Amino acid sequence: MGVTFQDYYKILGVDRNATDKEIKAAYRKLARKWHPDLHTGKAKEEAEEKFKQINEAYEVLKDPEKRAKYDRLGANWQAGQDFRPPPDMDGFEFYTNFDGGAGGFSDFFELLFGGSSPFGRAARGRAAHRGPLRGQDVESELELTLEEAYRGGEKTLQLSTGELCPACGGTGHNDMAFCPACGGTGETTATRTLTVKIPPGVREGSRIRLKGQGGEGLNGGARGDLYLKVRLLPHPVFKVLGEDLETEITLRPEQAVLGDRVTVPTLDGPVTMKVPAGTRSGKRLRLRGKGLPRRDGRGDEYVRVNIDIPEHLSAEEERLYRQLAALRKGV
Repeated sequence: MGVTFQDYYKILGVDRNATDKEIKAAYRKLARKWHPDLHTGKAKEEAEEKFKQINEAYEVLKDPEKRAKYDRLGANWQAGQDFRPPPDMDGFEFYTNFDGGAGGFSDFFELLFGGSSPFGRAARGRAAHRGPLRGQDVESELELTLEEAYRGGEKTLQLSTGELCPACGGTGHNDMAFCPACGGTGETTATRTLTVKIPPGVREGSRIRLKGQGGEGLNGGARGDLYLKVRLLPHPVFKVLGEDLETEITLRPEQAVLGDRVTVPTLDGPVTMKVPAGTRSGKRLRLRGKGLPRRDGRGDEYVRVNIDIPEHLSAEEERLYRQLAALRKGV
């Protein structure tokens, strides 16, 4: 008699090539959704069953050895199908003397991995005798305005980070069951307020390291590091082009034809720029050394010229434009 095949990837809603990070994220999302304490009545019974399936799937897919053994079955088995060991599974050890008591896991799980709970004495013993483990490094985004990135300084931000679950000490289980406080992940979410020193001239994609602000260590191990990846917010005036900046100005026709001196914004404040006579729409004028910092100084700022055609003309203006048009006939 076969047992019902469990499609662990389908249960977690992930691809068979999913990364460990994707599997953990999917599990945490589903564990929060189906945690029995969030449901009542008949919905609670359904949630308990779903929660068991989700925990079982995660128990297998988070463990490289269990996942590899499970993957050897291939991708052609369908959920709900009676499972019997395939004839070509040489060297694949199946456990037949199970009693259905492995922490609420299915017969399918016990057939593949045996009747001993993953939270039994052996597992607890390994956790108890394991030495200090350094916490994981964590990466997050740091949104900065262009001015903040250019000038540097300090910025206070709040981050939601994973902390060791105080109920289970980060093991993910209590006695013979998944820890209800963290859903078996070993982590709880905490909000921390940090003050970050921003070096002047950071760029899009730069990483700022905060030592010892990452994940908590196990068994007295040091915390990991926090890496903040810089993301520049869109700017209303400037466009970032590597080490250079670009902005726009609008000229009247007579300014473009005759030339003029106009005020242009820069990161250091407004400056006066000379517009040469005969400047055409779309031309880029350069302000040297008004861009972003670089090793040998600063980049440049480019000013793109737009020419504004007056929508409404006075009678005198229209007369002059007609006179100009007559003068340029045949030119």
